[in-house]
Amino acid sequence: MRNHQQDEGTDTGTGNPDHLIALRDKALREFPVEWVPIETLTVSSTPRVDGEDLAYARALAESGAALPPILVHRATMQVVDGVHRLRAARIRGADCVEVRFFDGTEAESFPLSVAINVAQGRPLSSTDRTVAVTRILASHPHWSDRGVAAIVGLSPQKVGHIRRRTLDPARQAPSRLGRDGRARPLNSARARTLAGELIRANPEASLRQIGQQAGLSPATVADVRARLQRGEDVVPPQQRGLAAVPSVPHKKTAEAPPRGADAVPKSVTQLLALYDTLRRDPSLRFNDSGRALLRMLEVCALVARDRQRIASTVPHHCKGPVSELVHGFADVWAGLAEQLKGTELTELLDTRSV
Repeated sequence: MRNHQQDEGTDTGTGNPDHLIALRDKALREFPVEWVPIETLTVSSTPRVDGEDLAYARALAESGAALPPILVHRATMQVVDGVHRLRAARIRGADCVEVRFFDGTEAESFPLSVAINVAQGRPLSSTDRTVAVTRILASHPHWSDRGVAAIVGLSPQKVGHIRRRTLDPARQAPSRLGRDGRARPLNSARARTLAGELIRANPEASLRQIGQQAGLSPATVADVRARLQRGEDVVPPQQRGLAAVPSVPHKKTAEAPPRGADAVPKSVTQLLALYDTLRRDPSLRFNDSGRALLRMLEVCALVARDRQRIASTVPHHCKGPVSELVHGFADVWAGLAEQLKGTELTELLDTRSV
């Protein structure tokens, strides 16, 4: 039953972006501390394009404060995090520094360094993060855009743009390793076909259930379900090697109603007007579930009104996690939208058949 997972969603264990983030948290708090001679340590790279900031290192040295342990890759004795602390210790004339050793692979050292600098210490500049994405994609082209985004603190869209601009198409991996450690193909035709079969066999199954079996996200499963309801091929034309032309739906016993031009609001103004209409609807206002729905939609309306202000107030180091969270919730809302659309169509067809 699950033979397809070798192609559609193989669990690769460690080495995925979330594993690296978990490793970052352990490295900062749990790895044992040892005293190590400074002369045994080397610095070969840093996620900061401009390298060391000597003024900052001198300020650390003159502060008199105890310097937190430096993270070092044991096999190479290269500093993974703490270049300025190491320089400050040298300025103080110290012979040894406190070190936490990292025993992972050398290929993990740079992404881990970036993840740590994003989580604490002096923020990386936008240029630093962009260059970091380029380096990480060069060494880990199979990592997903969202996975890399979580490490560097940029949006998945920005990572995708950098990937398309800098990575040689010949080096594009046939699949992407997500934050959950599962590898998913760039062309999901087989997984979409399987999802369509699963939906036909069990129409009541949730988007998440189908997604777990087929190796797809809930949002993609929602698209597959919508295509089935419209009588279309579950695989988009681009993934079938065809031009993106409107598909011809299969004949149905009852034809779906045409979608009006105002079915989906195309502007924030239209969205807010639709929300204003719904919040006045007595069938929603005068029951608990309706009021709960309106409260959720009120938050969305607030985001629609003040998106720029909200984005500008998010702390720099939180932008990556917040972006990831918003994308995840957007997938959930997309699934709900397709579910509501499918229910509406079913009810209309049932009414016509009476």
